[in-house]
Amino acid sequence: MRGTGTGRGIPARRAQVTRNTLRTQIAEALRDEVLAGRLPAGRHVAVKEIAEQYGVSATPVREALVDLSAQGLIDMEHHRGFQVHRFTPDDFRSMIAARALVVDGIFRAPVHRMLPGATSRALTSIRRRAEEAGRAARAGDLEILIGYDLRFWRELGALVGNPQISDFLGRLRVQCWAFAVPYLRAESDLKGRLWSGHGALVDTIDQRDPAKARRLIAECDEHALDLLEKLTKNG
Repeated sequence: MRGTGTGRGIPARRAQVTRNTLRTQIAEALRDEVLAGRLPAGRHVAVKEIAEQYGVSATPVREALVDLSAQGLIDMEHHRGFQVHRFTPDDFRSMIAARALVVDGIFRAPVHRMLPGATSRALTSIRRRAEEAGRAARAGDLEILIGYDLRFWRELGALVGNPQISDFLGRLRVQCWAFAVPYLRAESDLKGRLWSGHGALVDTIDQRDPAKARRLIAECDEHALDLLEKLTKNG
């Protein structure tokens, strides 16, 4: 069956791909704005304003915001539109606990089933992300760290071979950063205060040492909880 044309002479299938691409690009751009702290918690997000900012129609913007709502970053307000979700310290603690349970389960599996996608080629790519994330963490460069940290954990999650687990862990990672960013950005100097054990974790996976990997991930979670405990008290 031939696709029907649009008013501009673009085939329907191509128009759909273009709209879906716009939807994804806008969702990613808005997610980055939230993670950078430029769209703070509680901020009302106007579809018309975003559409004008990106020079697009309201439809892909609204669809992008619905996608971000499914990821827990945006709240859909009845008759009022959209608002950036406000995470609480208790939310953060529960997210850390949830991801700890899942990750601990992954690394308690038999070594040959633990990370079936952990090929030499995959680990080489992940190691590059780890090096960049570790460098940014040690320098206290928050914005660069967040980008590489999310890529690092996304690629690491993909090694599990289960997209449901990978997506779940990815969402939790994004939500944890969304909560932490306002507190971290309020600090004048983050050098040496952010977890930078990405490279060491890749080494343990390469060495097929699940016990050490679990210890490193537990240290990462404890570091996050301890740091945020201090920052929220100061705030």
